[in-house]
Amino acid sequence: MVATIRRPTAGGDAAGLLRSVGDALTALAAAAGRPVDGFAAVGVGVPGLVDRAAGTVRHAVNLGLGATPVALADHLGRLAGGAPVVVDNDVNLAAVGAAVALGCRGDLAYLSVGTGLAAGLLLGGRIRRGAHGAAGEIGHLPVDPHGPVCECGQRGCLEAVASGAAIAARWPAGDGAVTAAAGLVAAADAGDPGAVALLDEVAGHLAGAVALLAQTVDPEVIVLGGGVADGAAGPGLLAAVRAALHRRATRAPVLAAIDLADRVALVPEGIPAGAVGAATLARHHLGRDGDLAPLADPV
Repeated sequence: MVATIRRPTAGGDAAGLLRSVGDALTALAAAAGRPVDGFAAVGVGVPGLVDRAAGTVRHAVNLGLGATPVALADHLGRLAGGAPVVVDNDVNLAAVGAAVALGCRGDLAYLSVGTGLAAGLLLGGRIRRGAHGAAGEIGHLPVDPHGPVCECGQRGCLEAVASGAAIAARWPAGDGAVTAAAGLVAAADAGDPGAVALLDEVAGHLAGAVALLAQTVDPEVIVLGGGVADGAAGPGLLAAVRAALHRRATRAPVLAAIDLADRVALVPEGIPAGAVGAATLARHHLGRDGDLAPLADPV
Protein backbone atom coordinates (compact mmCIF):
# COMPACT_ATOMS: atom_id res chain seq x y z
CA MET A 1 0.00 0.00 0.00
CA VAL A 2 1.37 3.38 -1.06
CA ALA A 3 -1.22 5.58 0.65
CA THR A 4 -4.57 5.35 2.39
CA ILE A 5 -7.24 7.87 3.34
CA ARG A 6 -10.43 7.42 5.32
CA ARG A 7 -13.40 9.78 4.99
CA PRO A 8 -17.01 9.76 6.22
CA THR A 9 -19.47 9.06 3.42
CA ALA A 10 -21.65 11.98 2.44
CA GLY A 11 -25.14 10.60 2.66
CA GLY A 12 -28.59 11.20 1.43
CA ASP A 13 -28.57 11.02 -2.36
CA ALA A 14 -26.64 10.26 -5.53
CA ALA A 15 -25.05 13.72 -5.70
CA GLY A 16 -23.67 13.32 -2.20
CA LEU A 17 -22.22 9.91 -2.99
CA LEU A 18 -20.55 11.08 -6.21
CA ARG A 19 -19.10 14.11 -4.47
CA SER A 20 -17.86 11.94 -1.59
CA VAL A 21 -16.07 9.35 -3.73
CA GLY A 22 -14.67 12.03 -6.03
CA ASP A 23 -13.21 13.91 -3.07
CA ALA A 24 -11.80 10.65 -1.72
CA LEU A 25 -10.07 9.85 -5.01
CA THR A 26 -8.61 13.35 -5.22
CA ALA A 27 -7.34 13.13 -1.64
CA LEU A 28 -5.87 9.68 -2.26
CA ALA A 29 -3.98 10.95 -5.29
CA ALA A 30 -2.53 13.79 -3.22
CA ALA A 31 -1.53 11.37 -0.45
CA ALA A 32 0.21 9.18 -3.04
CA GLY A 33 2.02 12.19 -4.50
CA ARG A 34 0.50 12.03 -7.96
CA PRO A 35 -2.19 13.85 -9.96
CA VAL A 36 -5.71 12.50 -9.83
CA ASP A 37 -5.40 11.47 -13.50
CA GLY A 38 -2.24 9.49 -12.71
CA PHE A 39 -3.91 6.19 -11.74
CA ALA A 40 -3.61 3.19 -14.07
CA ALA A 41 -7.04 1.99 -12.95
CA VAL A 42 -9.52 2.51 -10.12
CA GLY A 43 -11.42 -0.15 -8.16
CA VAL A 44 -14.56 0.66 -6.16
CA GLY A 45 -16.47 -1.42 -3.63
CA VAL A 46 -19.99 -0.25 -2.82
CA PRO A 47 -23.05 -1.72 -1.09
CA GLY A 48 -26.26 -2.16 -3.05
CA LEU A 49 -27.15 -3.72 -6.39
CA VAL A 50 -24.18 -3.29 -8.70
CA ASP A 51 -24.25 -3.51 -12.49
CA ARG A 52 -20.59 -4.33 -13.10
CA ALA A 53 -20.78 -3.90 -16.88
CA ALA A 54 -22.28 -0.41 -16.60
CA GLY A 55 -20.36 0.58 -13.45
CA THR A 56 -23.54 1.66 -11.69
CA VAL A 57 -25.18 1.04 -8.32
CA ARG A 58 -28.76 1.28 -7.12
CA HIS A 59 -30.83 0.31 -4.07
CA ALA A 60 -28.08 1.04 -1.53
CA VAL A 61 -30.28 1.91 1.45
CA ASN A 62 -27.48 3.06 3.75
CA LEU A 63 -26.28 5.50 1.06
CA GLY A 64 -29.74 6.88 0.34
CA LEU A 65 -29.91 5.37 -3.16
CA GLY A 66 -33.12 4.12 -4.70
CA ALA A 67 -34.01 2.52 -8.02
CA THR A 68 -32.20 5.03 -10.24
CA PRO A 69 -28.71 3.75 -11.19
CA VAL A 70 -25.82 5.98 -10.10
CA ALA A 71 -22.96 6.03 -12.61
CA LEU A 72 -19.94 5.65 -10.34
CA ALA A 73 -17.58 4.39 -13.04
CA ASP A 74 -18.36 7.21 -15.48
CA HIS A 75 -17.97 9.86 -12.79
CA LEU A 76 -14.66 8.57 -11.45
CA GLY A 77 -13.38 7.76 -14.94
CA ARG A 78 -13.76 11.38 -16.00
CA LEU A 79 -12.04 12.55 -12.82
CA ALA A 80 -9.22 10.04 -13.33
CA GLY A 81 -8.55 11.17 -16.91
CA GLY A 82 -10.18 8.20 -18.61
CA ALA A 83 -8.54 5.47 -16.50
CA PRO A 84 -10.65 2.27 -16.38
CA VAL A 85 -12.90 2.02 -13.32
CA VAL A 86 -14.26 -1.30 -12.04
CA VAL A 87 -17.15 -1.38 -9.57
CA ASP A 88 -18.29 -4.36 -7.50
CA ASN A 89 -20.13 -5.22 -4.30
CA ASP A 90 -18.18 -4.13 -1.22
CA VAL A 91 -18.43 -7.43 0.67
CA ASN A 92 -17.33 -9.44 -2.37
CA LEU A 93 -14.28 -7.23 -2.70
CA ALA A 94 -13.55 -7.51 1.01
CA ALA A 95 -13.43 -11.29 0.53
CA VAL A 96 -10.81 -10.79 -2.18
CA GLY A 97 -8.85 -8.38 0.01
CA ALA A 98 -8.95 -10.79 2.94
CA ALA A 99 -7.59 -13.57 0.74
CA VAL A 100 -4.74 -11.32 -0.41
CA ALA A 101 -3.95 -10.20 3.15
CA LEU A 102 -3.97 -13.74 4.53
CA GLY A 103 -2.22 -15.31 1.54
CA CYS A 104 -5.14 -17.70 1.12
CA ARG A 105 -5.18 -19.54 -2.22
CA GLY A 106 -8.05 -21.85 -1.29
CA ASP A 107 -11.77 -21.16 -0.89
CA LEU A 108 -12.62 -18.36 1.52
CA ALA A 109 -15.80 -16.96 3.07
CA TYR A 110 -15.84 -13.42 4.44
CA LEU A 111 -18.49 -12.66 7.08
CA SER A 112 -19.00 -8.90 7.19
CA VAL A 113 -20.35 -7.71 10.54
CA GLY A 114 -21.06 -4.01 10.30
CA THR A 115 -24.19 -1.89 10.21
CA GLY A 116 -25.69 -4.89 8.43
CA LEU A 117 -24.50 -8.46 8.02
CA ALA A 118 -23.59 -10.31 4.81
CA ALA A 119 -21.03 -12.74 3.42
CA GLY A 120 -18.68 -12.70 0.44
CA LEU A 121 -17.56 -15.96 -1.14
CA LEU A 122 -14.35 -16.62 -3.06
CA LEU A 123 -14.58 -20.13 -4.50
CA GLY A 124 -12.13 -21.68 -6.94
CA GLY A 125 -10.50 -18.28 -7.45
CA ARG A 126 -13.81 -16.70 -8.46
CA ILE A 127 -16.19 -14.38 -6.66
CA ARG A 128 -19.42 -16.31 -6.23
CA ARG A 129 -22.22 -13.86 -7.02
CA GLY A 130 -25.12 -16.21 -7.77
CA ALA A 131 -27.74 -16.15 -10.50
CA HIS A 132 -29.25 -12.88 -9.24
CA GLY A 133 -26.25 -11.36 -7.48
CA ALA A 134 -27.60 -12.41 -4.08
CA ALA A 135 -25.04 -15.04 -3.05
CA GLY A 136 -23.90 -14.44 0.52
CA GLU A 137 -26.89 -12.29 1.50
CA ILE A 138 -27.38 -14.24 4.72
CA GLY A 139 -28.22 -11.27 6.93
CA HIS A 140 -31.93 -11.76 6.36
CA LEU A 141 -32.06 -15.43 7.32
CA PRO A 142 -34.32 -15.67 10.42
CA VAL A 143 -32.48 -17.36 13.31
CA ASP A 144 -34.53 -16.29 16.36
CA PRO A 145 -38.35 -16.54 16.18
CA HIS A 146 -38.57 -14.39 19.32
CA GLY A 147 -36.07 -11.80 18.14
CA PRO A 148 -36.72 -8.21 17.06
CA VAL A 149 -38.50 -7.34 13.85
CA CYS A 150 -35.96 -6.72 11.08
CA GLU A 151 -36.16 -3.85 8.60
CA CYS A 152 -36.90 -6.46 5.92
CA GLY A 153 -40.17 -7.32 7.70
CA GLN A 154 -39.15 -10.70 9.11
CA ARG A 155 -38.49 -11.41 12.76
CA GLY A 156 -35.16 -12.40 14.28
CA CYS A 157 -32.94 -12.14 11.19
CA LEU A 158 -29.19 -12.53 11.67
CA GLU A 159 -28.77 -8.84 10.91
CA ALA A 160 -31.34 -7.94 13.56
CA VAL A 161 -29.59 -9.90 16.33
CA ALA A 162 -25.84 -9.90 15.53
CA SER A 163 -24.89 -6.85 13.44
CA GLY A 164 -23.19 -3.71 14.69
CA ALA A 165 -26.52 -1.90 14.63
CA ALA A 166 -28.12 -4.71 16.68
CA ILE A 167 -25.31 -4.50 19.25
CA ALA A 168 -25.60 -0.70 19.46
CA ALA A 169 -29.36 -0.95 20.05
CA ARG A 170 -28.73 -3.06 23.16
CA TRP A 171 -25.35 -1.77 24.34
CA PRO A 172 -24.65 1.86 23.38
CA ALA A 173 -21.00 2.87 23.17
CA GLY A 174 -19.66 3.98 26.55
CA ASP A 175 -17.19 6.71 27.38
CA GLY A 176 -13.97 6.25 25.41
CA ALA A 177 -15.34 3.35 23.34
CA VAL A 178 -14.88 3.78 19.60
CA THR A 179 -17.91 1.61 18.83
CA ALA A 180 -20.70 -0.07 20.74
CA ALA A 181 -19.10 -3.44 20.00
CA ALA A 182 -15.76 -2.27 21.42
CA GLY A 183 -17.56 -1.04 24.53
CA LEU A 184 -19.38 -4.35 24.87
CA VAL A 185 -16.18 -6.39 24.59
CA ALA A 186 -14.38 -4.13 27.07
CA ALA A 187 -17.24 -4.43 29.55
CA ALA A 188 -17.33 -8.21 29.13
CA ASP A 189 -13.56 -8.38 29.71
CA ALA A 190 -14.11 -6.38 32.90
CA GLY A 191 -16.64 -8.95 34.09
CA ASP A 192 -19.90 -7.05 33.63
CA PRO A 193 -22.54 -9.84 33.78
CA GLY A 194 -24.88 -8.13 31.31
CA ALA A 195 -22.06 -7.58 28.83
CA VAL A 196 -20.86 -11.17 29.18
CA ALA A 197 -24.38 -12.48 28.52
CA LEU A 198 -24.94 -10.23 25.49
CA LEU A 199 -21.51 -10.99 23.99
CA ASP A 200 -22.17 -14.71 24.38
CA GLU A 201 -25.55 -14.30 22.68
CA VAL A 202 -24.14 -12.33 19.74
CA ALA A 203 -21.19 -14.73 19.42
CA GLY A 204 -23.60 -17.66 19.39
CA HIS A 205 -25.50 -16.17 16.45
CA LEU A 206 -22.26 -15.41 14.59
CA ALA A 207 -21.05 -18.95 15.28
CA GLY A 208 -24.26 -20.14 13.65
CA ALA A 209 -23.48 -18.00 10.60
CA VAL A 210 -19.94 -19.44 10.48
CA ALA A 211 -21.35 -22.97 10.66
CA LEU A 212 -23.87 -22.15 7.92
CA LEU A 213 -21.10 -20.96 5.60
CA ALA A 214 -18.78 -23.83 6.48
CA GLN A 215 -21.40 -26.52 5.99
CA THR A 216 -22.66 -24.96 2.74
CA VAL A 217 -19.43 -24.27 0.82
CA ASP A 218 -16.71 -25.74 3.14
CA PRO A 219 -14.12 -22.96 2.69
CA GLU A 220 -10.57 -23.24 3.92
CA VAL A 221 -11.04 -20.16 6.12
CA ILE A 222 -13.95 -18.04 7.34
CA VAL A 223 -12.90 -14.43 7.97
CA LEU A 224 -14.71 -12.13 10.39
CA GLY A 225 -14.62 -8.60 9.04
CA GLY A 226 -16.64 -5.44 8.67
CA GLY A 227 -16.85 -2.42 10.92
CA VAL A 228 -17.36 -4.49 14.08
CA ALA A 229 -14.67 -7.13 13.61
CA ASP A 230 -12.07 -4.86 11.98
CA GLY A 231 -11.83 -2.55 14.98
CA ALA A 232 -10.92 -2.77 18.64
CA ALA A 233 -13.66 -5.33 19.23
CA GLY A 234 -12.19 -7.81 16.72
CA PRO A 235 -9.92 -9.98 18.92
CA GLY A 236 -12.52 -10.24 21.69
CA LEU A 237 -15.29 -11.02 19.21
CA LEU A 238 -13.14 -13.67 17.52
CA ALA A 239 -12.40 -15.32 20.88
CA ALA A 240 -16.11 -15.32 21.77
CA VAL A 241 -17.10 -16.83 18.40
CA ARG A 242 -14.42 -19.52 18.70
CA ALA A 243 -15.65 -20.34 22.21
CA ALA A 244 -19.22 -20.65 20.89
CA LEU A 245 -18.03 -22.95 18.10
CA HIS A 246 -16.17 -25.13 20.61
CA ARG A 247 -19.37 -25.42 22.65
CA ARG A 248 -21.27 -26.48 19.54
CA ALA A 249 -18.59 -29.05 18.73
CA THR A 250 -18.91 -30.70 22.15
CA ARG A 251 -22.57 -31.41 21.36
CA ALA A 252 -22.15 -32.40 17.71
CA PRO A 253 -19.34 -34.76 16.66
CA VAL A 254 -19.85 -33.83 13.00
CA LEU A 255 -18.99 -30.21 13.83
CA ALA A 256 -15.98 -31.31 15.85
CA ALA A 257 -14.78 -33.30 12.84
CA ILE A 258 -14.66 -30.24 10.56
CA ASP A 259 -12.73 -28.14 13.12
CA LEU A 260 -14.65 -24.90 12.67
CA ALA A 261 -13.11 -22.88 15.51
CA ASP A 262 -9.61 -23.14 14.06
CA ARG A 263 -10.81 -22.03 10.62
CA VAL A 264 -12.09 -18.63 11.77
CA ALA A 265 -9.72 -15.67 11.42
CA LEU A 266 -9.47 -11.88 11.31
CA VAL A 267 -7.90 -9.73 8.62
CA PRO A 268 -4.48 -8.55 9.88
CA GLU A 269 -4.74 -5.25 11.74
CA GLY A 270 -4.33 -2.18 9.56
CA ILE A 271 -5.29 -3.89 6.28
CA PRO A 272 -8.46 -2.38 4.73
CA ALA A 273 -9.80 -5.55 3.13
CA GLY A 274 -12.42 -3.84 0.95
CA ALA A 275 -9.95 -1.32 -0.49
CA VAL A 276 -7.31 -4.00 -1.08
CA GLY A 277 -9.92 -6.13 -2.85
CA ALA A 278 -11.00 -3.19 -5.02
CA ALA A 279 -7.38 -2.47 -5.98
CA THR A 280 -6.82 -6.16 -6.71
CA LEU A 281 -9.82 -6.25 -9.04
CA ALA A 282 -8.50 -3.15 -10.84
CA ARG A 283 -5.08 -4.79 -11.23
CA HIS A 284 -6.78 -7.92 -12.55
CA HIS A 285 -8.63 -5.80 -15.10
CA LEU A 286 -5.27 -4.55 -16.36
CA GLY A 287 -3.70 -8.02 -16.33
CA ARG A 288 -1.25 -6.96 -13.61
CA ASP A 289 -2.06 -9.53 -10.94
CA GLY A 290 1.44 -10.87 -10.38
CA ASP A 291 1.41 -12.94 -7.21
CA LEU A 292 -1.10 -10.70 -5.45
CA ALA A 293 -4.49 -11.67 -6.77
CA PRO A 294 -6.33 -14.83 -5.74
CA LEU A 295 -8.74 -14.34 -8.62
CA ALA A 296 -8.66 -16.87 -11.43
CA ASP A 297 -11.47 -15.02 -13.19
CA PRO A 298 -13.40 -12.04 -11.81
CA VAL A 299 -16.67 -12.90 -13.53
